Amino acid sequence: MSLAEKISVDVKNALKSGDKSRLSILRMIKSSIKNKEIEKSESLTDEETSAILRSFLKRANESIEQFTIAGRTDLVEKEKEESEIIQNYLPRQLNEDQTREIVSNAINEVGATGPGDMGKIMKAIMAKAGGQVDGKLASKLVKEMLEV
Repeated sequence: MSLAEKISVDVKNALKSGDKSRLSILRMIKSSIKNKEIEKSESLTDEETSAILRSFLKRANESIEQFTIAGRTDLVEKEKEESEIIQNYLPRQLNEDQTREIVSNAINEVGATGPGDMGKIMKAIMAKAGGQVDGKLASKLVKEMLEV
């Protein structure tokens, strides 16, 4: 069963169980997947579906930061719930130590000498661990390691 099919099944289950918040989030995701399929004129691969989910997750996490700064705890909770639902469909993210190891290997592999090589390093990192690495964390670690 593809990731898109699993989301469709979960939409039906949320509808049957009356879980309105989960249903709303899953419908929004399903709609984005359908729009991308129409644009592409074919079904999406699981990797393409994961990319859509990662963009939703990134947006939810950015909203959490902004709502926290604004003191809107009600909206923070709503976004956290959305984030948790989305994470159920994505592969588990690597922790900081695992990401640091991948970054270090990528720097050695590319033969990076300074900040000008950041693009090459990030490309190598995403090719190796794409959906499992938080791009923001990887970028921060690359900058740290290249400054030393």
